Amino acid sequence: MTEGETKSKKLPEISFSPCIAVGAERTKFEQFKADSEYLQEPLASELQNENNFFSNDAVQLLKFHGSYQQDNRENRKKGEEKDWQMMLRLRSPGGRIPPQLFVALDDLSNRLGNGTLRTTTRQAFQMHGIRKENLREVIGTIVRSLGSTLSACGDISRNVMAPAAPYQKGAYPAARTLAKEIADLLTPTAAQDSYLDLWVNGDLSYRIQPTRKVKIVRSRQKDGAVFSGDHKEPLYGATYLPRKFKCAVTAPGDNSVDLLTHDIGLVAFTNANGQLKGCNVYVGGGMGRTHNNEETFARKADPLGYVAAEDVLDLVQSILALQRDYGDRKTRRHARMKYLIHDQGISWFKEQLISKYFSKPIKSLRHEPTIKLEDYLGWHVQTTGRWFVGIPILSGRLKGEFKRGLRNLVAKYQVEIRLTPNQDLLLCNIGTHQKESIRRELELLGITNPSKTKRLERHAIACPALPLCGLAITEAERTLHGVLNRIEELLIKLDIKKSILIRMTGCPNGCARPYMAELALVGSGINQYQLWLGGTPNLLRVAKPYLQKMPIDELEKTIEPLLKNWKQKGSKLSLGEYIHKLDDQAVMELLLEGEHRP
Repeated sequence: MTEGETKSKKLPEISFSPCIAVGAERTKFEQFKADSEYLQEPLASELQNENNFFSNDAVQLLKFHGSYQQDNRENRKKGEEKDWQMMLRLRSPGGRIPPQLFVALDDLSNRLGNGTLRTTTRQAFQMHGIRKENLREVIGTIVRSLGSTLSACGDISRNVMAPAAPYQKGAYPAARTLAKEIADLLTPTAAQDSYLDLWVNGDLSYRIQPTRKVKIVRSRQKDGAVFSGDHKEPLYGATYLPRKFKCAVTAPGDNSVDLLTHDIGLVAFTNANGQLKGCNVYVGGGMGRTHNNEETFARKADPLGYVAAEDVLDLVQSILALQRDYGDRKTRRHARMKYLIHDQGISWFKEQLISKYFSKPIKSLRHEPTIKLEDYLGWHVQTTGRWFVGIPILSGRLKGEFKRGLRNLVAKYQVEIRLTPNQDLLLCNIGTHQKESIRRELELLGITNPSKTKRLERHAIACPALPLCGLAITEAERTLHGVLNRIEELLIKLDIKKSILIRMTGCPNGCARPYMAELALVGSGINQYQLWLGGTPNLLRVAKPYLQKMPIDELEKTIEPLLKNWKQKGSKLSLGEYIHKLDDQAVMELLLEGEHRP
């Protein structure tokens, strides 16, 4: 998927004990994790008190359990208490949501949330507006409905992604299976017990059971560097990871998962019978950054090599263990694995991996076909006698009449939902005898031709931003539709037929993966955005920031000269490729020409 490696620096030799350098003092936050009794306290105690909010310490643990504490910023009033509420995110490998779970989520969101559900860019549902006193009921109901929120947030492996399409052909089944196995493998042991203690009264029947149990248990308990030294938490140890850790699996040629933005990206190769033969492996991607801090940056993953099927799970846990031991635990903004690989180089990373953690062969990458950003919208054959339909949902927000109708449809036909990284939704396992009835019901909900969408809306995504996200500087989801319409009108005015991959965020943390887009707006002030340009339609290159604080009201006049030049001189190219071929100075001159227009 990508070529080259980053510059290497010399790493000083350090001896390591479980999860922390010998003789090194833990930071306050690392010690806090170690003292939390495997992510229980003070969260467990604060669930019993009368306060309608959690303390900062409990909030830090709450993340590992899948929740962030928020307040509605539009309800803030001087001298009054904040409108505290919880956002809750699910763990759903590959985006799979069984019908009973969706029905439960719909009920909970209506009864104890703000009435909406939101599909995330990591293929999970989020609920907003949950009050502290209702959190145990909400999470408990999710668990009893065969869902989970464990590891959806926090310094741990997050939801594992895979192509949402339920195709029973090629490498798709193997990719989905591998994603589920990785999610199981990287589920924390002691933290899972803490989770069940808190939310379902310690009912261990809801433990997440590894698919390949014998292999995973033996791997996790083996001697050597992969073992954390903590028998209760054998892979993570009591301090878990320095920061979040993200994995994705895909089929060759399908980049629906934005593969190069992950800590680990795997491309699954299969034989003619669909059995996994091995994976191309990429490491060190990540989107988060901070404004005015050049030491933080977006980065795409480096190629590591090809690994045989029987060694893939060992490799994944070995990479995680390497990051556990060498990732920066002193400076959290520098703690992701992308910084470790950037600072030390991919050659160093591979050398450490092989010498200390992983003893099996890592070969050269296998050839991959042309990479496409797949979205699966419209009707598709799933397998003989079965169909699925992809429904576009801009920014992933389910609400109102459409949400009610979707819930009734899922309950009536017992179809499975799968969520896409593009925040769309697939209805799966539709029998041929059900297809026409479901088509008619979707038409009543306004979905007349799900394969046809406005060109800019098809792949555009935005983060939630205001009013609930505490990190948001400005708007994203609530204004995306209007921004896309404005750019569409400009394209029509200039008679430009091509589309543009657009993403929008309210801050630089990268939750909508903006830095891979052809055009991205990244919040940098109230109604002001950084302008990023030069990604690709198939998400293989990191864009560049050209303007630091562009008022959103000046969007059209700023980019019009650039778009005119694109039409005149680069119309056969995508916008991202056209910008990539221009030198930076030429791009800036065109943007400044627009800025200075009256």
